[in-house]
Amino acid sequence: MERNYLQEIEDILRSNVSDEEKKESLLQYHENDIADVLDELEPEEQLKLHKILGDEFFGDVILHAEDIGDVIENLPAEDAADIIEQMDADDAIDVLEELEDDTKDEIVKLMDENAIKEIKAIKQFQEDEIGSKMTNNYITISSTDTVKSAMKKVIADAAENDNVSTIFVLDKDNKLYGELELRDLIIARDKDDLNKIIKTNYPYFLASTKVDDCLPELKEYGLDSYPIVDEDMTLLGVITSDDVIEVLDTESGEDYAKLAGLTEEEDIDESVIKSVAKRIPWLIVLLVLGLIQSISMSGFEAVVAALPIIIFFQTLVLDMAGNSGTQSLAVTIRLIATEEMEKKKIAKAIFKEIRVGMTNGLILATLAFGVVLLYLLIANKGVRIGTEFSMPDALKGAGIVAVALFTAMTLSSFIGTIVPIIFLKIKVDPAVASGPFITTINDVTAMLIYYGLAALLFSIF
Repeated sequence: MERNYLQEIEDILRSNVSDEEKKESLLQYHENDIADVLDELEPEEQLKLHKILGDEFFGDVILHAEDIGDVIENLPAEDAADIIEQMDADDAIDVLEELEDDTKDEIVKLMDENAIKEIKAIKQFQEDEIGSKMTNNYITISSTDTVKSAMKKVIADAAENDNVSTIFVLDKDNKLYGELELRDLIIARDKDDLNKIIKTNYPYFLASTKVDDCLPELKEYGLDSYPIVDEDMTLLGVITSDDVIEVLDTESGEDYAKLAGLTEEEDIDESVIKSVAKRIPWLIVLLVLGLIQSISMSGFEAVVAALPIIIFFQTLVLDMAGNSGTQSLAVTIRLIATEEMEKKKIAKAIFKEIRVGMTNGLILATLAFGVVLLYLLIANKGVRIGTEFSMPDALKGAGIVAVALFTAMTLSSFIGTIVPIIFLKIKVDPAVASGPFITTINDVTAMLIYYGLAALLFSIF
């Protein structure tokens, strides 16, 4: 039978035992489980839970709560300041950003100067710089330490910093020297040379480096933590595996938003005005492209009037062109996200996607030719207005669909590959080039090919 953690925690909170006994029992549960109960408690009950757990553990619970801002605002400002002071600087920043400006200012005024200094050290970096994602939760030792003295420092600092699996080593000038795994330190003997188990060639990031530029290495190395340094190799902080997951999740959310033509990810609680501001820029771009498509369509009025039957197959050509372009786009963005796009790789990617588009286009064009011809034959429909079935016209009509489909799919594959690469070269996020943007471009291209070919073969002009 599955345990009901929420009910167990609620029973503990409502029991008649002392607060000390309640705390001892609650410490056996994960903070996330307690946070689930916290979200259901009334403000006065949340205050009571804070009293039971104390500042540090209650702060850990808050970080897992669904409505962090509401929980903090239900607390007296002095209590909130004490709780946030106990958090790592990066977590404190996240909590403060959930608060209204007046509440945040009141709490910050009551916080310890050292805590504020640590927060400012992270806040000095832009949101898109890796320095803004670092934490002050890490342990350092000196390159001049012995195995014994290093172990003493780790044991002493572990009470304040739980990120202990990777220990960072500083030289005599307090610059980053290397890294040491806790496991290697534990199994080392007192007489062993500490420098022999220190890795001096360890990946690190400059704090001013863009997050997007760090992602390939973060994914490739898969380490527990990475040092963040300044230009002088002074250790400013670290980014842990938890931070990496958060960064990847944020980037995935932003890329998903861009797939829908948004400038950035939306929050369900934000105002309508803010949501509109995020959506309207690309909608305006798409409106312009849509107007171009509509105006271009008006130029083929004579084609539509003379060959109404080809309108039936317009959707087929446009949809398949869009699908082909979207597939090439997805492959290209994936390649950009995982590898550096060198000139040789760019040419290879473009050439491959053109060949794939041509091959798929040829297969589907052949099938479409047969199906359209069979349909005209069985339905006994004429292609020209006011005419009956004619095999030469039917062959032309089926040929228009097939040739347009082949050409549009080939060009769409090329467009789906080249556009994000161009965006990358001009320093625009390639994900912006996806979704509705590529689809609309491919629609315009496919329509011009389709109706232009029809006008040519039937001598409409």
